[in-house]
Amino acid sequence: MIHIVKKLQLPLISIVLIGLAIFSSCKKDDNAAPELTQKINEFVKVSMEEVYLWENYLPNIDIKYEFDSKAYFDKLLYEEDKWSFITDDIEALEASFAGVETTYGYSLAFGRFSNSGNLFALIEYIYPNSPAELAGLRRGDIIVLVNGTDITEANYTTLFNAASITITKGILNDGAVSQGSSLSMNAEILSLDPVLITKIIETNGRKIGYLFYAQYISNFNASLDNALSYFKDQSITDLVLDLRYNPGGYISAAQYLCSSIAPLSVVTNKEIIVTLQWNDYYQNYWESNQVYSQVRANFDPTVVVNLNLPKVYILTGSGTASASELTITGLDPYMDVVLIGDVTYGKYTGSITIKPEDIFSNPSDYTDFTNWGIQPIVLRYANANGITDFKDGFTPNFDVYDDLWAGIPLGDETEPLLAKAIEQITGITKISSLKKQNVPLYENFARGFSRFDANKQQLIIDNFVYSKDLK
Repeated sequence: MIHIVKKLQLPLISIVLIGLAIFSSCKKDDNAAPELTQKINEFVKVSMEEVYLWENYLPNIDIKYEFDSKAYFDKLLYEEDKWSFITDDIEALEASFAGVETTYGYSLAFGRFSNSGNLFALIEYIYPNSPAELAGLRRGDIIVLVNGTDITEANYTTLFNAASITITKGILNDGAVSQGSSLSMNAEILSLDPVLITKIIETNGRKIGYLFYAQYISNFNASLDNALSYFKDQSITDLVLDLRYNPGGYISAAQYLCSSIAPLSVVTNKEIIVTLQWNDYYQNYWESNQVYSQVRANFDPTVVVNLNLPKVYILTGSGTASASELTITGLDPYMDVVLIGDVTYGKYTGSITIKPEDIFSNPSDYTDFTNWGIQPIVLRYANANGITDFKDGFTPNFDVYDDLWAGIPLGDETEPLLAKAIEQITGITKISSLKKQNVPLYENFARGFSRFDANKQQLIIDNFVYSKDLK
């Protein structure tokens, strides 16, 4: 559990109320921002001064003349920080962190046609029993039109955000994509279990467990237990962990997964997975008061299952971020971690979710902006060997192209990334039975699952206790 102490001599809420009192007692300044904007600005200012990792670099800005709270927040960010953000829909964001989305249930990779500049989408994976699966879509399907129009930078997010859509599929033929059939879908509110695929592949005397994990969500640790118990009961010899599209999530979920995979002796001894470096004030406080649980995450011997493996094969991509990268670097000092796929995203920091009720004691002080929140970076992490600041991500041991055009299902032995893992495990090359097609000239544009994609590349510090709540 993360406990936050008071950094300021006065109680945190007193600082906020004093600030508001100053606003109300002064003569009205016609050049100042509206009262609501000033209140939101004050919420942002006090929060960032309290916990921001780069608190020492915060600029001195007069919030009274900041008319756009989102723009004001961006002005506060340190040059190295490309992850902190502010939102005016915190409820939907927190639901997304917990795996609850209004969604069609597919993850998409977007490309830009070289001849027209228009975009297209390729389906990366689909959640079971989602609108996309029920509509008959599958991995590798091409989408070329949305609501009867070309897909462009202006409208491509419609494929995530709209309550209902009509899409037109594309047909690939000898390097060209033509229009195919159309279908309509309605988005649904779904609780998305991130343990999508659990499979055992037996080949050449090896019993290989394959696990596709889409997001780090502690609420679904029981699903991990079920998958890993199945692997243990079947006495797997090897584990392939597919994190190629996993953007991250809760540190507690990463700690749980690492503890379920690593050698038993490492877990029993509660070795360090990562150390946590806060801003100067908090780091000094934790260490001087010997609150070591706040400056490191250890392996947890209370996990339900431990596979006690000496090696793990992890499938990676540009979408492998944050908690996924913590898993990679956290396990590396204790076991052989083999990476297969593409270079990972490169995020070595952790954040918390701060809402007005976390700062204000009196609900009347924030009733008009209850759905605002910020997600500031509050720490950086390093593995037991001190590896941190991997801005360029982790380079795979084996560079393998994630071929969506072929449409090979995840978990299939001939899917390129998994096939390479099987080859490394068994020494036998798996060759796809599908004929390779010419593909159109295009450039990668973006990828993602929901409107919160840019926000979900997080390592989230959960069980956070704010200074005003400490006894």
